[in-house]
Amino acid sequence: MRTDRLIRNALSHALLAALALASNDVLAAKISRLTPPSELFASNNANGPVISRFLQGQRFDLQATVQPDAGLTITDFYFSVDGSTTNPPTIDANYKLSYPLGNRIGRVDESASDASCIDSTSGKTTGKSGCKLVAGLPGNTVVVSQRAYASYQAGVHTLKVVATQSDGSRISAEGNFEIVAPADGYAKAKNIIVFLGDGMGATHRTAARIMAKGYAQGKAKAPLAMDTFPYTSMVMTSSLNSIVTDSAPGMQNYVTGNKAENNQEGVFPDDTLDAFDNPRVEYLSEYLHNLQGKSLGVVTTADVFDATPASMAIHTSARGNGTGIVDQFLDDRAQTGLAVLMGGGRKWFLPNASNSVSPQPVNGSQRRKANDYVLSDDIVNGWGVARGKLDPERDLIADFQGAGYAYAPDNAGLNEAFKHGTPNKLLGLFAYSNMNVSYDKIAARRGDSTVVDAFGFPDQPLLEEMTDKALQVLAKNSNGFVAMIEGASIDKQAHLMDTDRWIHDVIEFDRAIAVAKKFAQNNPDTLVIVTADHECSGAAILGAATASAADLAATPNSGTRYVGTYEAAKFPKYVIAADGYPQSTLVDNKMLIGYGANADRYETWLPNLFPTKDTQQPFPPAQSPSDPSSRNKDVGYFVAGQVPGDQAVHTATDIPLSAYGASAAQFHGVIDNTDVFFKLASAAMGQ
Repeated sequence: MRTDRLIRNALSHALLAALALASNDVLAAKISRLTPPSELFASNNANGPVISRFLQGQRFDLQATVQPDAGLTITDFYFSVDGSTTNPPTIDANYKLSYPLGNRIGRVDESASDASCIDSTSGKTTGKSGCKLVAGLPGNTVVVSQRAYASYQAGVHTLKVVATQSDGSRISAEGNFEIVAPADGYAKAKNIIVFLGDGMGATHRTAARIMAKGYAQGKAKAPLAMDTFPYTSMVMTSSLNSIVTDSAPGMQNYVTGNKAENNQEGVFPDDTLDAFDNPRVEYLSEYLHNLQGKSLGVVTTADVFDATPASMAIHTSARGNGTGIVDQFLDDRAQTGLAVLMGGGRKWFLPNASNSVSPQPVNGSQRRKANDYVLSDDIVNGWGVARGKLDPERDLIADFQGAGYAYAPDNAGLNEAFKHGTPNKLLGLFAYSNMNVSYDKIAARRGDSTVVDAFGFPDQPLLEEMTDKALQVLAKNSNGFVAMIEGASIDKQAHLMDTDRWIHDVIEFDRAIAVAKKFAQNNPDTLVIVTADHECSGAAILGAATASAADLAATPNSGTRYVGTYEAAKFPKYVIAADGYPQSTLVDNKMLIGYGANADRYETWLPNLFPTKDTQQPFPPAQSPSDPSSRNKDVGYFVAGQVPGDQAVHTATDIPLSAYGASAAQFHGVIDNTDVFFKLASAAMGQ
């Protein structure tokens, strides 16, 4: 498959003589965007950093936004790399120009009432997808694309786009990108497991260690599982358009090798309004499935449409488009090798014949046409992917089952799916949206089902149980796998400044890491990394309470009165139950957490009985407080926030990465999140 692409690329270069670049290129009009992004194009700085980097043979789209002179249109275009056309058009005996599949001029057809698009492949009006442009561009602006380009020649390359106007004059612009060869000298990793603690900074890890393992005379009594990984890096996390990333580029930067803008997954930004037509870049899962036949596993405690799980396989500029995102998981499984998908998110899989979420359908479905997708010809033909369909009435669970996936609706169903052997493929959907946090799941298993019953999904697996089952399925592929396992509510509860719940979720996350470490010990051709997409909330361990648990409970508005710092903090003494989790998070000398990126809140230092309301749940329990600024109001003491809104926010702080197993030694020093992609791929290539 990669060989075919190499041959096509070589043929394109061989056509240089037949389609030599014209010498009369002029800058009479404007090319306002050239993709992939480059500092050369943005600032004309040839010595600036190379922004976009790709593995040899990794596919990515070329695209440009062209603004012709007033009264003119664009009639022709081509891209070239280092002076050679990349995918040239052909001219027939009648001198008619035709473009290869995967090329397109996207232009609003002013004569069409539905603002349809003119596709250069056919010259016909092809529908709305990808045609409507963002506001503020001149009416004759076009977006020109070449899909799924790839190069095998390592090094920095000059990218040029040339567009011909209707009067024969030409517009051109240049940028650059780099093709990177896999590094040599590393042991081959057949299996790659990425543990992503969403929002998990160094403080989150330390707090979990203090609670789960305890300290004596200044030393931790035992390390976390992630602490035992022998290699460590510090990772820079910024996105393409901000020093502070959100979770979409925070994850996808690890598995595409390229920066994305906030809210975008597996794509570069563009100037069209269609969320699913942006220029794509190939994921690690797609690359290794096509190259080596590896499977993909995605496991999360969030809704499976959420930013982190979607940023392993989905191509969209809008991380909130749940219907299209979950459809794409199934529709493009031949591209990604998807074998395991587990988490919450059942609301996107249930049919919604009415195409409405107000009033809420009784089955909890939130499928809608408005956030579904239909792809244009150039994407379908260029990438070989499914076209998609606006189908809120789709029963996606049934479609997964029809494609051979065993389905588990709860923990009992998950165990039942393995009763007669390990299934080849697995779908698990354990809640309407995000799963319950481990604090509440453990409480239910110990006999207090108040919270989980209120959510209506009392039998949810723990992340360690999901990890064990996922690895059993993925290990059936002799070619290996790529897995992403996310502890999602570390971030979600840190946003809400619910200290006890996010620390509990780090402990759950670490117990899942222990499962994977044991797998890697038994399968030494496995690489496991533990990292985060960003830090959330600016959490800091202030010290510990100078009061007993009883005194704290009796004085929820104590404020700073009982905050012990330095030697007054001493060592909190949490007790771990037989299930591996704290018997209680309210103990004498309880550890106290403050926040540096906080919104307004009322602090009691006490555990909250109910989690703060999750607005993504179709049927949130009435007992949940609406937000941290109302939670514990008139009970706790008021802490003024430093950020707007009612939640803490992400920070730009570097985060730790720990590595274990095959090729783990390459993870050291301070690196960019995009560097991780090339290290993972180099491990997969081995020597």
